[in-house]
This record gives sequence, C-alpha cells and structure tokens, in this order.
Amino acid sequence: MNQWNQQARKVLKGASQSNEFFNTQVFSDHKFPIKIPLEYAQLIDSKNPNDPLLKQVLPQVVDVNSAYELSPLHDEQYSPVDGLIHKYPNRVLLITSQVCAIHCQYCFRQNFDYTQHDALSNWLAIEAYIEKQLAVNEVILSGGDPLSLSDEKLEQLIKKIENFQHVNTLRIHSRSIVVIPSRITDKLTQILTKTRLEVVLVTHINHANELSAAFCKNIAKIENVTLLNQSVLLKGINDDLDTLTKLSLELFSAGILPYYLHMLDKVRGAEHYFVTDEKATKLHRQLQTKLSGYLVPKLVRDQGESTKTWLL
Repeated sequence: MNQWNQQARKVLKGASQSNEFFNTQVFSDHKFPIKIPLEYAQLIDSKNPNDPLLKQVLPQVVDVNSAYELSPLHDEQYSPVDGLIHKYPNRVLLITSQVCAIHCQYCFRQNFDYTQHDALSNWLAIEAYIEKQLAVNEVILSGGDPLSLSDEKLEQLIKKIENFQHVNTLRIHSRSIVVIPSRITDKLTQILTKTRLEVVLVTHINHANELSAAFCKNIAKIENVTLLNQSVLLKGINDDLDTLTKLSLELFSAGILPYYLHMLDKVRGAEHYFVTDEKATKLHRQLQTKLSGYLVPKLVRDQGESTKTWLL
C-alpha cells in the first residue's frame, strides 16, 4: 500500500474521536460529518481555541432561519450530462471523485449528489458530449477531490482526455495534497509531466500554517506544471492583512502563485465564516499596497451563473 493511502486512512471521524484527540469538548456532530486527517490535525494548536486550522474543521450549529442555500452555486442546473458541469463556453468541469481527504465546514458542495454526478461511471455520456463541444479547450478535474483517485485511475482518465484533440489544458483542483502531502507521489509527478496537455494544478490553501515542511518539500518535485492557489476568505481565519500577506509570500516561496481569493459561497452551515463585501474590498486594496502585483490574488465571487466570475 502506498504511503499516502495509509495516511488517508489515518483520520479523525466524528465528534468523539476529535474531542479525544484535541482534549476538548468543542466538537459536535451535525449533518456534514467531521473528517480530519491526522497529518492536518497535528498542525493544529490544540491549546488555542482560535487556531485558524481548527476553525476550518469545527462544525457550528446551523441557524434554522438561515437564508443560505444547500447548493449555493446551483451546479446541477449546468450539468447537461451526469458528472459534468458546463458553465463557461471554453471549459468543462468533471466531478471525478466524491471523496475528500478533509471535510472543510465551509465546503459549497457538502450537499451535492455525488452518487449521480460521478464522471467515471458516466464516462461514455461525457465523452460523447465533449466530442461535440469544439469550443471547449480546457477540462477541469474537481470533486470531491480528484487526487483522492489512485495514480492509476488518474492516469487512465488523463489519457481519455488527451483523446479530445480540441482540448489542450488540464486543470486539477486539490486540497488533498495540502492536508496529506505524501499524495504527491513520484508516479503522480510523472503523470503530470508526460501528458501532452498543459497542466495547471490549483491548490486550496487558506492559511500559511497549512504550508507544512512536508508539503513544501513534495510540491517542489512537480516540474513543468503551472502551480496556482485559491483561498476562501473566512472570518476569524484569514480576514486580516498580515495573514493574507504572509500567505501570499509563503505560497510564492513554495513555488505557487496566488490566484483567487474567493468570497464565501453561501452554503447552509457556513454562516459564521462570512466576511462582508466592504471588509473584503478594503483588505484587497490594502494587499495591493503591501505586495507586488503578481502576489495579489484576484478577489472573486462565483455568482453560480454561466457568466464570468464577478471580480470585486
């Protein structure tokens, strides 16, 4: 068994295990289950109730009167075939896995019907659809987390995508490689290097504390791949100038360019993470005075519509 498979099985599940590990009683079970890899849990300062990594995995009681939605981006409306989402003319997104290495409590797809929308089991329909969409030049692998797939399954999927002559870019979004750095295997680096497709790997990192020594060492092994990062702006976690500045600088030191700073997708249960537009835009303006332009991520909100992401 690969090391990363072993690490993926070493997780805290549910409130009981989490409270025991952190020697606390702050965790409670709600609809979206708790799942924390031990590698990530070990980065958390258990003595600090405001630890920014702890807050990302700590469920809160849902406001029964909340105006937040179960599916805030309405992905299902843009799925012409199961397992594929097509919002923008030049790119399609594949739901390649229903599994995530970690359950972030702000996840906008925590209520998504992964059973129906699975790209691998619906591949024939997806293949027929993409073949006819000649304007599509980019395929995005999402989930869940596409890197929860084995290297072998990922390689097979990439080879299938290579068969579309009008597709020249492969984008992979992953948080697994951050929370389980051993997922960056030698085999994975080979797969990403040898494909004819231009590969863009987008990490999901919200705080500099997530940039472990193991992750920085392993991400450096990936060559000839564009490395970008997207973060979510989260109240009490990264909504201050010093935190965002440090994140951008340390991402760059790890060879990753800051790409997007997302406003929160208003999924039910994530209300306590909300940062106002006024504060977000003020922070973004301040970032521009602290950092070189290429280190300032775009501040964006996904409107859940088939239009370009709205830039604040």
